[in-house]
Amino acid sequence: MIQKLISNIKKTHAPIVVGLDPMMNYIPEQVKQRAFTEFGETLEGAAEAIWQYNKEIVDCTYDLIPAVKPQIAMYEQFGIEGLKAFKKTVDYCKEKGLVVIGDVKRGDIGSTSAAYAVGHLGKVQVGSKKYAAFDEDFATVNPYLGSDGIKPFIDICREEKKGLFILVKTSNPSSGEFQDQLIDGKPLYELVGEKVAQWGGECMGEEYSYIGAVVGATYPEMGKVLRKVMPKSYILVPGYGAQGGKGADLVHFFNEDGLGAIVNSSRGIIAAYKQEKYAKFGAEHFGEASRAAVEDMVKDIDGALQNR
Repeated sequence: MIQKLISNIKKTHAPIVVGLDPMMNYIPEQVKQRAFTEFGETLEGAAEAIWQYNKEIVDCTYDLIPAVKPQIAMYEQFGIEGLKAFKKTVDYCKEKGLVVIGDVKRGDIGSTSAAYAVGHLGKVQVGSKKYAAFDEDFATVNPYLGSDGIKPFIDICREEKKGLFILVKTSNPSSGEFQDQLIDGKPLYELVGEKVAQWGGECMGEEYSYIGAVVGATYPEMGKVLRKVMPKSYILVPGYGAQGGKGADLVHFFNEDGLGAIVNSSRGIIAAYKQEKYAKFGAEHFGEASRAAVEDMVKDIDGALQNR
């Protein structure tokens, strides 16, 4: 699957991923009202609004982007109905040729970790048959339980030719409380990066490993170090836009070939119509606002890479 991601990035010239992280206050009133008219102000109604919102954004942007990243918590909060909307979103994005990164941040051990891996990336055995449940292409994983938590995912990735993005240095302000602590003179995030590179060496595609890393755009200097620590790992970079990251901050996340990183923007794209810059589109044309935001993000990152 890493080869499809790289192929999509080369085809679109857009090393970006749209975070499909819907909140009810992002969804325009006309979309919510249509859903509530059909299903009432219920969990099912909320899930329908989320699905229709996602669909419009995907329809307006899929030809510009290589991948999407739905954050499962935004769906789980609506229970089973929300998870149905998550699955419909995953399937629809794959129909459109997009790579789907399931932002699920799982982290456990043994049979529990294996069950998470099967549920999101593999196939579950039911009698004599096997079924893909959520069926994303990549999943995000928390490594802080060590190899016991990662190995079951790697095993499934080998079987299914799918991939992982392992949390190494996250974009949130308090990440340093643990991730920056020094161990034998090195910050913990760097040691985790070394482990990701080791795991990745066992799961290579043609150019890059199936095993990537998550490194926040809000820490560009750390990204520069980690790019060298993990030369064959794709880096998923959250924190662009709404969290403060800019194209100029991101150049060190990329290798000299212009590959090696994919930058995420969530509300900066999916709720673009709420920004002054895109207010001219109005809530009625929120999908077109999202498309314009994608185009601007591509220009920003491309310009930064051209000028590095």
